[in-house]
Amino acid sequence: MDVLSGLWFGLGVALEPANIGFCFIGALLGTLIGVLPGVGPVATIALLLPITFGLPATSAVIMLAGIFYGAQYGGSTTAILIKLPGETSSVVTTLDGYAMAQQGRGGAALATAALGSFFAGTVATLFIAVAGPILTSVALSFSSAEYFSLMVLGLIASVVLAHGSVPKAVAMIFVGLAIGLVGTDVNSGELRYAFDIQELSDGIGFVPVVLGLFGVSEVVRNLETSDWRTARISAISRLWLSREEFRQAGPASLRGTLLGSFLGVLPGGGASLAAFAAYGLEKKLAKEPGRFGKGAIEGVAAPESANNAAAQTSFIPL
Repeated sequence: MDVLSGLWFGLGVALEPANIGFCFIGALLGTLIGVLPGVGPVATIALLLPITFGLPATSAVIMLAGIFYGAQYGGSTTAILIKLPGETSSVVTTLDGYAMAQQGRGGAALATAALGSFFAGTVATLFIAVAGPILTSVALSFSSAEYFSLMVLGLIASVVLAHGSVPKAVAMIFVGLAIGLVGTDVNSGELRYAFDIQELSDGIGFVPVVLGLFGVSEVVRNLETSDWRTARISAISRLWLSREEFRQAGPASLRGTLLGSFLGVLPGGGASLAAFAAYGLEKKLAKEPGRFGKGAIEGVAAPESANNAAAQTSFIPL
């Protein structure tokens, strides 16, 4: 009864007209800035944090939550349309979302991302409300061994998601680990592989890496031949799903929501791990795994649902 009374009180506060307005403004601004390639939720929160300074504490938290959720969703738009993910968890969406856009199904991909995000966010919010105390104990029970297992899971997921040669995928994992070592060691405070370059003391950020891997490569490919440029994205004419697309995306979105809700509870897991894990799960469960990477709608529905569900449940360790 205490839980229900607390939920009822919290719902009453959240549904006040002023707080609804702040939530709407936060979600709108978060989406608009989150669409910008390479910005992401963290940078969006940092940019928009000053506008909450003069607000009451409750309204400020509600607005920041709206900003965070809007930015989490906004990254999928550029991932689908121009193959440039807005943040880390949208990287997986580029694999099938951009392929769908090239096939003239960009509207369906955007609708899948929007509907999946809304469904996952709603379910995860209810999940937090009902199971918050239990999930908190799970989050606090994680130690170094569990974190190491999560890291190994992420590396294994990278191999599973790889297209083509597995040795090349493993080699790229080691390249990624080497890049991740650059910066300041959190235990000793010593610089690693910075070569006395002050700019490398904070490590190599996600934004320059993703702009180099996705943005610059797309520009160069676009300039290569006129034939390739003609095979670009078709005009978006239909912002909805067909019955068959609903049938394919629905179960994937549900599985992504459940997986993301659980992984978001884990400190340090977050939306990125949830998106990669959901995509890997769908690929394993699919009757035709070869469709993934070539425009499979499940490859958009599952990770987009997972990362938005994880964005909600990550408020528990926060």
